[in-house]
Amino acid sequence: MKPIVLVFVRFYLPAYKSGGPVRTIANLVEHLGSHFEFRIVCSDRDSFEDVSFPNIEVNSWNRVGNASVFYASRGFMRFGNIRRLLRATAHDVLYLNSFFAPRFTILPLLAERMESGARKPVIVAPRGEFSASALAIRRLRKRCYIALAKLLGVYENVTWQASSPYEATDIRQTLQIGEELVVIAPNLPSKIGDDEAQWASEERAEGAVLRVVFLSRVSVVKNLDFALHVVSRVRVPLVFDVFGLVDNPSYWARCKALAGELPDNVSFAYRGVVPHEYVKDIMSGYDLFFLPTQGENYGHAILESLAAGTPPLISDRTPWRDLDEAGAGFVRPLGDPEAYVAVIEGLASESRERRLRRRRRACAYARQTCVNEEAVVRNLSLLSNVVKGVVR
Repeated sequence: MKPIVLVFVRFYLPAYKSGGPVRTIANLVEHLGSHFEFRIVCSDRDSFEDVSFPNIEVNSWNRVGNASVFYASRGFMRFGNIRRLLRATAHDVLYLNSFFAPRFTILPLLAERMESGARKPVIVAPRGEFSASALAIRRLRKRCYIALAKLLGVYENVTWQASSPYEATDIRQTLQIGEELVVIAPNLPSKIGDDEAQWASEERAEGAVLRVVFLSRVSVVKNLDFALHVVSRVRVPLVFDVFGLVDNPSYWARCKALAGELPDNVSFAYRGVVPHEYVKDIMSGYDLFFLPTQGENYGHAILESLAAGTPPLISDRTPWRDLDEAGAGFVRPLGDPEAYVAVIEGLASESRERRLRRRRRACAYARQTCVNEEAVVRNLSLLSNVVKGVVR
C-alpha cells in the first residue's frame, strides 16, 4: 500500500488565479502519484471568488486526477473541524505549504501537535515566504508571529523543504536553525512532451512593433510598477500587455496611474486573468516575457514562457539565473533599470534569424528542465525519508 501524504494548501485545481502553489502541488501529484497517495485539503473556491467550484462536493472528498481532494467551505476551516478531519483521515506525513497561512498551516499544525498518540511527521514548505521581499510585506506582523512561534515551539521537529539553495539560506537565517533541518527538493515542472516544448509564435515582420507581455499576479512582489517605469524609458514602438489577478487594489491604482503616463510609443492594455491551459498560447504570441520580480520561489510562468519559445526578461531574484548563458533569455539586476531598457531596445532591432535562434534555445531549455530527473528524485527522497523517519 502506498504511503499517504496529507497536504494542506489554500488553493488547488481547478484554481488558477493564485499562481504558483497550485501548480507546485499539481506537478508533485503528477510526478509522484504512482509512489504516494495524495490527499489534499484546500478551499472550495478560487482566490477572490465568492462561490464554490462547480461540480464538486463541498466538505467532502472528491477524486481529482491522481489525488483525493477535500474542498473545504469557508465555515469549515475551524480548529475543531480540522482536528476531526485529521483524526478521520489516515496519513503518514502532514505536508503544509506555507508558514503563515492561518487555516491551512497554523491550525492543522496545532491540531496535529495536540494528538495524544504518536505524532505524524510534518513537512513545511514556506514557498518563498522567507525571502527579503516577501518578509517586507506586513513585516512587523510576520516578525511577531515568527518570534511567538519560536517561543512556543510550534514548529519544533518539522522538516523544512526549500526549493533551492537560495531559499534554504533564507529559511535558516530567518528561523535561526541548523542546516540539517532544511532539505532542498526543487519544485517540479509540469510534464511536457517534445512537441509541446516547440511552440512557435507568429514571427513579427522586420521592423514591426515589439510585443512584450507581463503575465503574473498584479502585486507588489511581482513588481509591475518597476516594469512600467522601464517601458516608459524605451524609445522604440512597443506593445505592453498585462495579464493577471489584481490582488492589491491600491497597488493596481498606482500602476494604472503610471500606465496613464506612458509615452505615445508604448501601447498599454490590461487583459485580465488567464486560466492555466491558455498561458502557453498567449505567451507564444509575444516577443518577450517581462517579469522584474522582487523574488520567486520557483516562477512557473517563467518556465511556461520558455516552453512557448518566448524569451523571459527577469530579475536576478529567481532560481532561473543562467538564461543568458543558455541563450534562452535575459537576467538583469533590479538596481539597474537601464539594463532592462537596453534589452528591450536591443531586441527590437534584432534580425529575424537571431530571434528565432533564441526562441529555439528557450524551447530547448524548457525541454531540458522538464525532464530533470534529479528534481523528481529529490522530492521522492524527501517524502520517503520523512515517512521512514530518516529525517524529521
